[in-house]
Amino acid sequence: MKHGKIVANPAAHAPVTKTLRPALFARYADLANLRHDYPLVLVDFGEGRPLVRPLSRIIDGTLRLVAPKDLTGEAMRQQLLQLEADIRRRVLAGEEARLSDFWRDCTAEMIRAKGEGPFGGLDNNFEIARKRLPYDGLVIGCNGETPAKVLRHAWSAKQAAKARRFRRVVDSLILRLSDILKSDHMKSDEAHGAEALEAAMGATADGSIDFGALSAVLERARPEDRLPVDRVARIRDALQVLKGQPFYGPGRASDTTPCKRDPYNYTFDTCSAALDAYRDRLPDVLAFTKALTVAELEVENKYRPELHDQILARFDESDMSAEQINMLPSALVCLRDGETVSAETARSFEALACGLPITVLVQVDDLLGPTSPEPPVNSFGAGTARLAAMAMGLNNAFVCQTSSAHINRMIDGLERGMRYEGPALFSIYSGATPNVPDVEPYILSAAATEARAFPSFTYDPSAGSDWASRFSLAGNPEAEKDWPVHEVVYENAKGERQTETLAFTFADFAICDSRYTRFCHLSDACEDALDRVSAAEWLTCVPDTDPTRSPCVRVIDPENQLFSVVVDTKIAEAASRCIDAWRRLQELAGINNSHSRRALAEERLKREATSTQQAAAPAAKAVEADAKPVEKPAVPEPAAPVESATSDGAAWIETPRCTTCNECVQTNDKLFAYNENMQAYVADPDGGTYRQLVEAAESCQVSIIHPGLPRNPDEPDLPELIERAAAFN
Repeated sequence: MKHGKIVANPAAHAPVTKTLRPALFARYADLANLRHDYPLVLVDFGEGRPLVRPLSRIIDGTLRLVAPKDLTGEAMRQQLLQLEADIRRRVLAGEEARLSDFWRDCTAEMIRAKGEGPFGGLDNNFEIARKRLPYDGLVIGCNGETPAKVLRHAWSAKQAAKARRFRRVVDSLILRLSDILKSDHMKSDEAHGAEALEAAMGATADGSIDFGALSAVLERARPEDRLPVDRVARIRDALQVLKGQPFYGPGRASDTTPCKRDPYNYTFDTCSAALDAYRDRLPDVLAFTKALTVAELEVENKYRPELHDQILARFDESDMSAEQINMLPSALVCLRDGETVSAETARSFEALACGLPITVLVQVDDLLGPTSPEPPVNSFGAGTARLAAMAMGLNNAFVCQTSSAHINRMIDGLERGMRYEGPALFSIYSGATPNVPDVEPYILSAAATEARAFPSFTYDPSAGSDWASRFSLAGNPEAEKDWPVHEVVYENAKGERQTETLAFTFADFAICDSRYTRFCHLSDACEDALDRVSAAEWLTCVPDTDPTRSPCVRVIDPENQLFSVVVDTKIAEAASRCIDAWRRLQELAGINNSHSRRALAEERLKREATSTQQAAAPAAKAVEADAKPVEKPAVPEPAAPVESATSDGAAWIETPRCTTCNECVQTNDKLFAYNENMQAYVADPDGGTYRQLVEAAESCQVSIIHPGLPRNPDEPDLPELIERAAAFN
């Protein structure tokens, strides 16, 4: 990493004239020499294969297979890592090819550069590794085309799997229906005529077989139980529809049929086109579904004309079962910022709300949007980061939001979304923002997720009935915090090494955009000025309480010098809205949930009140005793035991008195835990043994742990433990 130096005494509130970058970007200046999730390999379809795989993971897996773990394998490791770096540089330069093609070309170049001839040591090592490559496929980089390429690849894999299942079912029905008709035909006059017999057996040269006489014999022996005419017609009609279906390419059973049609295209550039196509193709869908129903009944000989004719005559799309709908392809709609009219986003919500089998990609290139209040017609604008969150309100749609940089981390969610039989929305930020020059899309898209400007999440309606099952924030860095925190290392003006801890906020992300540079000003020379605070610190306080304090961001310029800039209200207010939206997502994921905090506070107040009452009870009794007239010596009564805060003998802790000594948590961190005030409580009474409860009570420095009664009657040594616990209950 190249370290920056602090700029000495910049003019206070001077306008920014240079391109700014967040200070944490300094370590990623040379992406070509950093191993990361790109290049990404779109793996060829196959059972048990992943959809995508980072090139670095493929190389690592291959090395584990072919390179000896001792020093003898070091040469091969260095050679394959160099090959990976060469492919990465090519991809960053804009090249695209299959992994096998890149491998062949790059290895040939390396061999020539080393001056080796073919079949030498280097060539032999590469050939050994090539044979053990687990996957092949198209190698892509992180750019403006990445979201659509990845999603089209995943969608195509899904359609290929559906096509295989479809053909197994339909081809089987076609063959079985054909066998029924063939069997019936063998009982007909045509099948036993002289010409048919001669065609089937072949004419003899000497005319030794009299096919006319043979036909007469077979005719007399032929049974008379032919199929009803209406059933034959029904089966033929069903066969014609199944063989000529326009949804997938023909299978083996229908490949030679003259009535086959070219399959429909299911990829669209607008939701309007997808909805129009759905309506136009509905008659074919209904005809196929009815033919499928007839075929399934006929092959089992369960079709009853008096019942099923009436049902099929009234059959419409509302009668289609989920299984029948899921047999057919789902539509894919790819919407892109700057190319798709923004009104199409409204149509996408209409398509998703209808529950149609449609997959919608909303690709965002410009996350912040223009600085003017009125966005252009072809821009989704700054509200794009809310589209996926809004779609969760539909309840029936699978929703996945992520950035290009995090596609591999979110691949499990992407695969589940493709398997989901219903509407699905994928919102992906590409990082290819034209107003952010000289920053790789991979870096910018990763920064959007880090800054909570475009967090990653999934909503899966099929995962369960509650939010805890359906919603996940997995894939976000430090999801339990407002902002992720990192360290930046630099040299000060004296050449001394310095380390500074920085939170990466929405303000850090926004200053990358050249349109927002005018909302930044150079900070004062004094870095400890009382009216300057970090953007993260400013956002955690209430700005109105001290209007003199201004949010600052640590940045670097093109010369890699480190300094601070003050951000204006435009960015600060946007950051405030961003963190508010992030906290709402955290609540949905069960992080810092306000309802849980409120219930916990109420429970804490109840326990404090109970503890106060228990402490006041002996004093009240003493006062009452002093107030009684002394007539005769009172008979001493046995001392009443101190009541527990629970009536069922459960273990409890006087949490408000906890001194955070760690004794109980170190005994068993499943049985005991800390609340948000770092005070202990019994987290799971079944998370440990009664012995651990008693030992924790004995070791507690302020004697606030009350073990209660044992929950497991089969635990060893219970009489002894109950006797020891009595002193604390």
